[in-house]
Amino acid sequence: MAPRLHELFHYLRDHQGSDLHLAAGLEPRIRKHGSLEPVAGWPVLGHAALLDLLREIASAEDWAEYEKAGDLDFAYGIEGVARFRANYLRQENGAGAVFRLIPEEIVPLEKLDLPRAIETLAHLGQGLVLVTGPTGSGKSTTLAAIIDRINDTYAKHIVTIEDPVEFVHKNKKSTFSQREVGADTESFGAALRAAIRQDADVILVGEMRDLETISLAVTAAEMGALVFGTLHTNGAANTIDRLIDAFPADEQAQIRTTLAESVAGIVSQLLLRTADGAGRCAVNEILLKTPGLPNVIREGNTPMIQTIIQGGRAAGMQLMDDALATLVEDGRITPREAYMKATNKAKFEELIEDEA
Repeated sequence: MAPRLHELFHYLRDHQGSDLHLAAGLEPRIRKHGSLEPVAGWPVLGHAALLDLLREIASAEDWAEYEKAGDLDFAYGIEGVARFRANYLRQENGAGAVFRLIPEEIVPLEKLDLPRAIETLAHLGQGLVLVTGPTGSGKSTTLAAIIDRINDTYAKHIVTIEDPVEFVHKNKKSTFSQREVGADTESFGAALRAAIRQDADVILVGEMRDLETISLAVTAAEMGALVFGTLHTNGAANTIDRLIDAFPADEQAQIRTTLAESVAGIVSQLLLRTADGAGRCAVNEILLKTPGLPNVIREGNTPMIQTIIQGGRAAGMQLMDDALATLVEDGRITPREAYMKATNKAKFEELIEDEA
């Protein structure tokens, strides 16, 4: 008999939700187009009832970990439906869990309606490419599409290091080694060290959380691999500052020099509610490598990055605020939605007044 959670997973997929939220003391809820809404026909779940539901899909080992630590991350798949990134937690009313839906099929770049400049990142030979943005902004989806384009085009060895593995890639032209932290390797750092020795052409690092991971990712890019990573930063300049600030003060000058040579592109992404309320659309800030970029990073003159992006429009670069303004002009998003996400709020204030 199928676990009872499967009913909720089917509901999530059939109602175009992105996440399923379960918490003791509440009815199940799904996130749809950015907002949470209750699941029709399900009652409020008590702590014991929710534990019973959650236990059905966890392995004995994982369940023991959850009971001990109060937190658990793993991936769960239903063939023909989707994969789910599961996070179990304890909260003040008892048990809780959040499931992120990961489609079984990888959506190609064309269907994601992303700027063409993002596709060029799949054709780089080496360097560090960062896709940044808050949780739930579609970073994993964008990265999966870029990796899929490499897989369609080149015969390369692609190593992914994730916690847990999200999108499962099939070997097409490329050969994959998909490694899950905890199950296949003890840490991001250990897997990255190994990837350098495993003749990896392309390395995807699910999350650049700590100094060791950042340092090894930069080293791998310097040694000739094409390294993709994610960070929870907003904007290209902030991303470079964040990477450098992760290092001790006495190492920052050296890492500036290394980053100056290895940064090949930074894509910042936000997911916005569309003007008709019927969906969401991605918006991107894009920085690509130019002859002037290494010098700006080396000198720590990150405010100049804005000027580089503005000067690189012909190559497909764009600032977040300009991309937001274009979406407003095209009627894809409301001026208020743009204002909420904009860096320079004044630029959108008049538009909100006109809207009112």
